[in-house]
Amino acid sequence: MTTSKSAAYDYLIKLLLIGDSGVGKSCLLLRFSDDSFTPSFITTIGIDFKIRTIELDGKRIKLQIWDTAGQERFRTITTEQHASEGVNKILIGNKCDWVEKKVIDKEQGQRLADEFNIKFLETSAKANINVEEAFFTLARDIKKRLIDTHAQEQQNTPSRKIDLETKNNKNSGGNNGAGCCN
Repeated sequence: MTTSKSAAYDYLIKLLLIGDSGVGKSCLLLRFSDDSFTPSFITTIGIDFKIRTIELDGKRIKLQIWDTAGQERFRTITTEQHASEGVNKILIGNKCDWVEKKVIDKEQGQRLADEFNIKFLETSAKANINVEEAFFTLARDIKKRLIDTHAQEQQNTPSRKIDLETKNNKNSGGNNGAGCCN
């Protein structure tokens, strides 16, 4: 997270899309960043990212969204570096409009999310269902965590007591200890 007063945003949040190949990570990203959809399957090679700046609770948040390839060789990036306790997560069941080919139903998705104590949303990049809500929900949760963490750090920082009382100094040059040069 980065905060900057001179930049065109208040927060920079990096998001990572993780999932098996073909589940629609790239389509979700394309729908959210460019409000477009392509029905053809294009495999992500390596990693790709897009940027979108949003307005959230009076703050401008720049989302840098990384789209990982759903290949086994990239799984170590996602699990080892980005799955710690302090990382906000959301489980997304994409292609909810594709009822006849649905692999996981809503109840199964919700149970899994509950097991990991994370939020769950069904989305459809094609029909533009809950795409904005998914990204905004995650951004809002991250922003709240960052603000709460910052407030807690401020609270835990010891404050210094500064004594502003003037002391009576006999060498004060006749001003009974008052003045700036005591």
